[in-house]
Amino acid sequence: MSVIEYDVIVIGAGVSGLTAGTLLAKHGLNVALVTTGEPTACLSTGCIDVCSVSENPLQAIVSLPQRHPYHLISIKNIRQSLRDFQQAMTDVGMPYEGSPENNRRVLSAIGTFKTTCLTPVTMQASPQNEDEKIHIITFAGLKDFYPGYIISRHKNASFSIYDAGVATTMGISANFENEAFLEAFMLWLEKQNIREDKIAFPAVLGLESASAIVKTIESRMECPVFEIPTIPPSMPGRRLFNHLKDHFRRHGGVIYWGWPVVGVEKSGRKIEAVIAESQGRPNSLNAKAFILATGSFVGGGLHANRDSIVEKVFHLPVFLPGKRETWFDHDYFSLSHGIGQAGVAVDSDFRPVDCPWDNVFACGAILAHTETLKNGCGHGFALATGQAAARSCLECIR
Repeated sequence: MSVIEYDVIVIGAGVSGLTAGTLLAKHGLNVALVTTGEPTACLSTGCIDVCSVSENPLQAIVSLPQRHPYHLISIKNIRQSLRDFQQAMTDVGMPYEGSPENNRRVLSAIGTFKTTCLTPVTMQASPQNEDEKIHIITFAGLKDFYPGYIISRHKNASFSIYDAGVATTMGISANFENEAFLEAFMLWLEKQNIREDKIAFPAVLGLESASAIVKTIESRMECPVFEIPTIPPSMPGRRLFNHLKDHFRRHGGVIYWGWPVVGVEKSGRKIEAVIAESQGRPNSLNAKAFILATGSFVGGGLHANRDSIVEKVFHLPVFLPGKRETWFDHDYFSLSHGIGQAGVAVDSDFRPVDCPWDNVFACGAILAHTETLKNGCGHGFALATGQAAARSCLECIR
C-alpha cells in the first residue's frame, strides 16, 4: 500500500471542501482533496444563496434558530468569505454580481423566480418582475428548458427556436465555444427582428467563456442579454465547480479524483490517515488534520437507513430530528421536513460534537440544523463554513 503525506486532507469536492482547501493552500500548507466524483454543485444553478428568507441575507442570518451553524461564524467573516469568492471568480473571468445586504431574483427554467444573493455576471440582467419585455431564444430538441412555461407566466415574453445541431446543454455549450458556430448563430439572431428589451437564453452560452459570449451578443444586439439556469445538469453549476477546482489547484492543491475513502487509521485522539482506493488499490493518505466536506444525502456524506442516519467516512455521531415518523411532513412540498435538520453537529471550532478525535473538522451541507431548503442557505453557507473550518484547522496544526 502506497503512503502519501500531506498537512491536511479534505474529503469532498463541493464548494465547502474546495473553499476550505484553497484557504489552507494559500497559507502554504500541503493540501490534498479526496473525492469519489463530481459534487452536487454541478447540479445547482451556480448562484450563491446566502440566506433567502428575507431581502437582506445578513439580517436574515441573525433571525435563524440559535442552533443554526451560521451563528458560529461572525458576520464579518461571512462577508469576507463572500468577498474572497467574488475576487476569485473575477480573477478567472466569471465575475459574480451582488451584495450580502441585498437578495435579488433570477428567472427559472419554468418561469418562476428564484431568490438568491450573488449571481454569475451572465444572469445579471435577469428580470425582477413579470412585466419586463423579454425575448427567449431556445434550441431545437432541448429538453431541460421550458419557454412555454415562462411565456404562460410572463405576458410580455416571446420566443424563437434555433437548431444548434445538438440537443443537450453540454453539447450546445461546447458549440458556443466555436467561433464559426457563434458567428453563424449571430447572423441568424440579427435577422429575428427582436423588439423586446432583453434577450434570454437557457444557460448554454459556453463551457467556460460564457461571460465573454454574453458580452459579444449584447454588443451585436445592442440590448441586455442574460442566461436562465436550466434544470440539472446545470452549466452554471458546472462552471462554478470548474473555476473553484482550478483556483484550488493554482494555489498548489492536489485532487485525488475517483478515490473513495474506505477506511481510517487512528491513534489515540487523532486520525493519522484515511485509506482511499484507486483502481482497486488501497492508498494511505496521511495528514495532520482532516476536513469532512462530503455533503448531505444527495452528496453522499449521509446515508439513511430505515431508523437511523449514518455519516459514511468517520462514522461520526449524527443528529437525528426526533423519531422516525417526524422526519418527513405529510406535505411533500413542505420546506419544513424534519430530515433537513439531520447532520453532524459541530462546536464553535467546527469540530464534530462527541468526536473521539481532535484533528477532524466538518463544513458544508453535512452540518446539522442547516435546513438548506427552508432557509435558502446553499453555496453561501458552504463558502462561510468552509473558511471557518479551515481557520480552525490552521490553528490546530500550527
